[in-house]
Amino acid sequence: MFATVATGLLLALSAEVAAEDGKTKFGEFIAQTPPQPAPEVAFTDTDGNPANLARFKGTPVVINFWATWCAPCLKEMPSLERLQARLDGRLSILAISEDRAGAKVVNPFLANLGLEKVKVYLDPKSEVGRAFAVRGLPTSVVIDAEGRVVGRVEGGAEWDSAAMLAALEPLLPRSPR
Repeated sequence: MFATVATGLLLALSAEVAAEDGKTKFGEFIAQTPPQPAPEVAFTDTDGNPANLARFKGTPVVINFWATWCAPCLKEMPSLERLQARLDGRLSILAISEDRAGAKVVNPFLANLGLEKVKVYLDPKSEVGRAFAVRGLPTSVVIDAEGRVVGRVEGGAEWDSAAMLAALEPLLPRSPR
């Protein structure tokens, strides 16, 4: 228990320090120029089945790194759910939990969140988080359809806001008419 709380505090403090670097604007999309290939990473779904980013190639992806103990993470979840419902088929949102206890903690928690559209995955050893250089939670990484990291958001965000939709729109395939 102490380790979980200590890890949470360290992640929260590291996010504050990261914001002081002058580049980070909490909750805002920061473009990565030039885009870089996303790391090859593996994770599991909440049932323990293996998954990876390759299965999402051809579709823009938002990877949201979160944890059950992270209040800003939980605050932004409803907006991620609304965004996924709005852009279903044009964008995939992967909510990757960094909880060390994995499914044992995440599955009961998910029952209370009521997520129906956002897909939840597990990264209990934080390997995926390290591969994407996550400095604090929540952090979201935006990947284009070609598998390149094109930007990130550090800190909680309103994912279905006009500003965020404007940042994501150029990445999305045209919607069928």
